[in-house]
Amino acid sequence: MSLALDIYHRLPAGSRSAVASLRGYYLSWWRYDRFTERVVGEALERESWSPAEWNAWQNERLSFVLERAATTVPYYRRHWTERRRNGDRSSWFDLENWPILEKDELRANPKEFVAEDKKPSRMFHEHTSGTTGTSLDLWVSRNSVREWYALWEARARRWYGMSRKDRWAILGGQLVVPVSQRRPPFWVWNAGLNQLYLSSYHLAPDLIPAYLDALVKYRVKYILGYPSAIYALAYEALKRNFTGLRLEVAITNAEPLYEHQREVITEAFGCPVRETYGMAEIVAAGSECEAGSLHQWPEAGIIETDATTGDDSADLICTGLINADMPLIRYRVGDRGRLSPENCRCGRTLPLIDKIEGRSDDVLYTRDGRKVGRLDPIFKSGLPIREAQIIQESLNEIKLVYVPDGNFRDDSLKELSGRIRERLGDVSVNFERVAEIPRTSRGKFQAVVCNLSKNQIISLEGGNDMSDSNS
Repeated sequence: MSLALDIYHRLPAGSRSAVASLRGYYLSWWRYDRFTERVVGEALERESWSPAEWNAWQNERLSFVLERAATTVPYYRRHWTERRRNGDRSSWFDLENWPILEKDELRANPKEFVAEDKKPSRMFHEHTSGTTGTSLDLWVSRNSVREWYALWEARARRWYGMSRKDRWAILGGQLVVPVSQRRPPFWVWNAGLNQLYLSSYHLAPDLIPAYLDALVKYRVKYILGYPSAIYALAYEALKRNFTGLRLEVAITNAEPLYEHQREVITEAFGCPVRETYGMAEIVAAGSECEAGSLHQWPEAGIIETDATTGDDSADLICTGLINADMPLIRYRVGDRGRLSPENCRCGRTLPLIDKIEGRSDDVLYTRDGRKVGRLDPIFKSGLPIREAQIIQESLNEIKLVYVPDGNFRDDSLKELSGRIRERLGDVSVNFERVAEIPRTSRGKFQAVVCNLSKNQIISLEGGNDMSDSNS
């Protein structure tokens, strides 16, 4: 823990909220200005553009980003200089001529991706721990930050009848109160962003009533957060018959949203649940409309799917269009999904994302090389389990860590074991009962964990059946 965070945690609750508010005003200065509403309006107008108009807009922006990357970004300039030295005359204006960028390359030399005419010290620095605990350092100019948050205002808040002026709550990964704290408040009020920041590290059943009371006290209109965290609140609200909280919308991010989570949140808070998609690297984004479709934000980036995979879904390869000062070209974001050519009945012409399966390590494997994602149907039909985590220890062994509900029965495990085998084949299923499933360092809940080695996965994706001795 840093010294500054240690000092902050020692402050009384009111002082912590004052510090959070100061940070909020600083972030508001970075994110918004007198032109924000105009940019929001322009984004909303573009939602009725024809495919030809969108192609023309993206191609013009892409050409600018690619040339800037090839000529002013050290990492990419070296790449193209070497290709030219070897006689390669491929055009850098064609996206398909660029190599796929892996996270390890970005992680190793992040400043090599910043344009030479920009100073990182004058840019907004984003340090993210990453889903698997490996960090990334990112830099974004003030103009790009404001463009991004204007898009968020248009495609998330405005679609759902909200604005940044409304009082809202967020369940995120910041350590707003010490993890060891066992008495409320487990939140801070951030006046700079009209935001109640709720800790995602204190969602024990006996502490959740304090959260629900706080949402009422602060007159929160909508909530944003990890699906697993909002679900934990909603689950306990239903269990306790808590009817004092009604929200306008619940907006989810950063984790896959499962259907059983959506149903419980809707029932508990009397509001629709809308899924969003994005990442700190700002190379792709999407949000769910009132018709239930997940729309891409074409201004954020171009999404490709890895053509080398023959599965139902594939790795997403993204090229950012907003942050031209730290451009990421054909960047493998680590998520899997599938795009859709269909049109949405909501009337918007924004292209669709058929599904997002989550991180690559959220996929399990069978011995014949099949990838199995979206395991949430296993937990449907009213099983008395509060939450669960599926861990693939080997090709033959699955561990299911679970938190039982008050109505839990031992025969439920037999039913769960059968549902897992229906999807993964003849595997051994071991159960571990716990009081609480640990979150990651960023407060996220990883519902599916694959502990197979990289060599095993490579062999499987190559089509090789792996025997028991390789487990």
